Amino acid sequence: MTKKEFVKQISEKLGMTQLKTKEIVQQTFDAIVDTLLVEKRIELRNFGVFEVKRRKARKARNPRTGERVDVEPKYVVTFKPGKEMEEKVRKLDKVTEMAGVVGRSETSSHLDGKRGLNKGLRAAQ
Repeated sequence: MTKKEFVKQISEKLGMTQLKTKEIVQQTFDAIVDTLLVEKRIELRNFGVFEVKRRKARKARNPRTGERVDVEPKYVVTFKPGKEMEEKVRKLDKVTEMAGVVGRSETSSHLDGKRGLNKGLRAAQ
């Protein structure tokens, strides 16, 4: 789902214009980012926790060439879903199993097509 689709869905549900809804959604996203930059953590009850963490420097390997590469330390944003979200997602698994849906996730196909990560790994083998 894109932000545009997200805005459309909310605006229809609340009976607001898409323009006003887009402004509210963007302000919400901006507030989350601003809070993370200052506080390094934001907890949204019944949704989850966003947190800024520092990743240590490490050695990695370029999957195409096999060459060892130094990866600099960096800050990353992590997200830990709240209990309510976790429960709803678990129920989704049960519904999917009951429907007999088997196959690759959208994430893995996204990685294959957009970034070619799996292609690079296969070439390195």
